[in-house]
Amino acid sequence: MNAQAVSRIDDGRGGAEHVSLPRSSMNMMGFAVCCLRCDEPDVAGSDRCRKCISSHARTREKISGQALTKADRLSREFVTMLANPSAYNDDSTHGEMMTHYSALIDAHQGEAPATTIEEVVARFELQRKKRKSSLIRDVANQNEWNDVELTEEQREEMLAKITGDTPRHVPSWEELLAEVEELLEEDEG
Repeated sequence: MNAQAVSRIDDGRGGAEHVSLPRSSMNMMGFAVCCLRCDEPDVAGSDRCRKCISSHARTREKISGQALTKADRLSREFVTMLANPSAYNDDSTHGEMMTHYSALIDAHQGEAPATTIEEVVARFELQRKKRKSSLIRDVANQNEWNDVELTEEQREEMLAKITGDTPRHVPSWEELLAEVEELLEEDEG
């Protein structure tokens, strides 16, 4: 391995590894991890990179058709796992390797693994709050009411306008709880 032409990243398990940086085409095919495990010098456009990218592209094209044999299905499964290793961390056979691949990709992207429960909770909370982009929602749907939270009364009024009915009274939580308390008092008395 040529140490001058490869990068060094922390693999999330306490040690750093020498790796080649992922090529954009490998990244787009979901094979960034192959570059990260490559021992070839990190030189973009090298003969080895071109051959590897070409080989992966042909393989993906070949297995993108209908799976006719068990080998076809197995190939698809492996390619799917490599393209998104973090989704297969709990796989009974390949989980440990997928966890390692995920750590390599995360380390390359500057994401250190969470080490405390607080960090794990914070990451889940951050992911939960992150709004996923959607071409239809973000560009095509420019409705001013899109992200407005209507009150119960506003929803009832709109429903009444649509259906032509008069708005009905919807009890609040306080009113419902008071009703329940009255029923419980009647049962005791």
